[in-house]
Amino acid sequence: MTDEDPLGPLDPGFGARFTRDIRRPPCQLYLISPLDVGGGFAERLARALDAGPVAAFQFRVKHVDQHEAARLAEPIQRLCADRDVAFIVNDSIALAKRLGADGVHLGQDDGDPREARAALGPDVQVGVTCHDSRHFAMEAGEAGADYVAFGAFYPTTTKETRHRPDPSILSWWSALFEMPAVAIGGITPANAAPLVAAGADFLAVSDAVWGGDEAAAIRAFADVLT
Repeated sequence: MTDEDPLGPLDPGFGARFTRDIRRPPCQLYLISPLDVGGGFAERLARALDAGPVAAFQFRVKHVDQHEAARLAEPIQRLCADRDVAFIVNDSIALAKRLGADGVHLGQDDGDPREARAALGPDVQVGVTCHDSRHFAMEAGEAGADYVAFGAFYPTTTKETRHRPDPSILSWWSALFEMPAVAIGGITPANAAPLVAAGADFLAVSDAVWGGDEAAAIRAFADVLT
């Protein structure tokens, strides 16, 4: 596996020819947890979810066993269910199954969408990280994914990144496929607008919310998305 997209680089003029398809639903917010979801995080999450519309929440914890992850997830999952926010588990098909999660998000090394579908059933959302690769995205679609995620579009401290797609990949995807595309990576209320205009169906955000006043951040994103 290489970082190079087998389909070749995007045409420099691509972004000028493709912009957001107005027939697609409005872009929505996809909130990703910080790595530390203990302590008072549930209260912070409640404030965030009550501040404005959030479509999905991704539970992303590292370096804890499944029993501890399940314990941490329980109050968070209940908050999401009470507010009709999809609860998505990062990386782990097994944890998603244990929790009865609404979905699972897979990195390129976290399993096949077909495996997730077989384990979790037809109604669970399966998302796949595709970095800056149109090839990976089409493979994910063929394997039965429900959404694809492109990024990182901007510098981020949340996780190490080696891929920096151009926003025009969102325009290309939305022009050809109905499957939603998630934009991720360093997105803030100040830099989100070009990704929305390019065709992102969801903005995945983390530090822009948890790095400060979570309620104010959600309201600021809502202003961009409306």
